[in-house]
Amino acid sequence: MASRRGRALRRLLRHFLAWIAIVYALFPAVYVLGTAFNPVNNLATTSLVPRHPSVVNFTRVFQRGLGIWLLNTLKVAGIAAVTSVIFCALGAYAFSRFRFKGRRVGLLALLLVQMFPQTLALVAIYLILHHLGQYVPWLGLNTHWGLILVYLGGSIGFNTWFMKGYFDTIPRSLEESALVDGATHFQAFRWIILPLARPILVVVFVIQFITFYSEYLIANVILKGRESYTLSVGLYNLIAQHYSDRWGEFAAGAVIGAALVLIVFYALQSQIVSGLTRGAVKE
Repeated sequence: MASRRGRALRRLLRHFLAWIAIVYALFPAVYVLGTAFNPVNNLATTSLVPRHPSVVNFTRVFQRGLGIWLLNTLKVAGIAAVTSVIFCALGAYAFSRFRFKGRRVGLLALLLVQMFPQTLALVAIYLILHHLGQYVPWLGLNTHWGLILVYLGGSIGFNTWFMKGYFDTIPRSLEESALVDGATHFQAFRWIILPLARPILVVVFVIQFITFYSEYLIANVILKGRESYTLSVGLYNLIAQHYSDRWGEFAAGAVIGAALVLIVFYALQSQIVSGLTRGAVKE
């Protein structure tokens, strides 16, 4: 009897803690959602459940440039994520399949570089893009291509390690058979390895896309023109001097931005699960 009562109490405690965690996690999302549909665009009157829901905040935020910021963000995040996947796949395949002098040192160097966040080099990044823009204007400050170049520099190292672990789990006999049949290494990589490695390619793409999509600090340093803002920079500048009277518009923009990420994540969730549950780093 005592043991049964103890199990019931433990079960009740687990359920209580689980619900506390759920409420804690959902409260910010519900708060932002309620604010987005509150027609009174004021921080002081924000409530979880608005009395008279309206989409007026969504209309206002689009009038202030949300559409352009979303397109800029999708352009930067999409191109940077796809390019990162391509470079990381090529590098991971080389480190996984070939044996060459400096291979281990190269792997350790890639990992070491990732120990230092890009924010530590913001001043250097700013100066590099400033001088680069004098010779190659489309890669300088206030350009999307310059921002993409910076993003790629900070994303390739770790993801190359990540992909290498997955490539190590793919049997070498598959590509060896293709090589015996006359295929080149690149053809074996393109037609044999990449289709089998699709889950990890999707995982890296989604991780990088979400990272670039929501990144603010570096984008705020590089992008200075209103027409070139990404979503995070645009929303920050939207309320920078109007924190109390544009809170609803900010929440509406945040809801739209989050919805796009959820769509991407939901569309690729099966590949993400497969990519995260396979592979191990091997030497």
